[in-house]
Amino acid sequence: MTPDRPGPRVPGDLGHGALGRLTAVVYWFATVTVLLALAASPSIVLLLLLDRSASNVLLAALALVPVGPALSAALYTMRDRDRVGRDADAELTPARSFVRGYRLGLADVLRVWAPALGVLGIVGHVLVNADAAGVSGAYAVVLAVLGAVVLTWALHAVAIATFFNFRTRDVARLAAHYLGRFPVVSLGVVSLVVVAGAVVWVGTEVLLAVVGGVWVWFWYRGDQRLLDDVRDRFTTPAA
Repeated sequence: MTPDRPGPRVPGDLGHGALGRLTAVVYWFATVTVLLALAASPSIVLLLLLDRSASNVLLAALALVPVGPALSAALYTMRDRDRVGRDADAELTPARSFVRGYRLGLADVLRVWAPALGVLGIVGHVLVNADAAGVSGAYAVVLAVLGAVVLTWALHAVAIATFFNFRTRDVARLAAHYLGRFPVVSLGVVSLVVVAGAVVWVGTEVLLAVVGGVWVWFWYRGDQRLLDDVRDRFTTPAA
């Protein structure tokens, strides 16, 4: 007895035809956004419970620890979305991709993400208490720039750790290297961080979670040049 073969695909089927492709894109982004929000929900809940006061800046930074692996998993899923887009017969499995990306990247991502949050928490604490601590305006500017550099480095490191199996110190070095090698890519990351901050400032952390999937897609596209360069220069092609 031979297994049944799937029938011919017609316009409107998921991933086939203009309507099907649009439906597939919406389905993929909606799934990734929901899973990203669920994975980052501990951070969202903690941030909503914390008062927006200067004394809680360090706690707010530490509350963001679960966000790193969540972003990594969403980033991993975006690469799979590109692969599905090139193969009309490929299965749409964003949930499976997300879970796999989360599992593979959890430890490596936390090794670079958590220390960066610690530094950012200290920098933020000093900045919001600058007047009370007698910090000069020039020193505050230096700290603000340092915070932006550390956050950009952290996102580069998360992207590299997501797709490559390097040692933690090598990920850290590569992330620092690419801060200057591709300044346009780094500026793109800074721009996305500014957009995310503006969304939280105008709305809430929940609003940022609603657009999280689209935000990660822009991050993935912006980091594509960096990731391609890492692959070309620091990995060995498979036999």
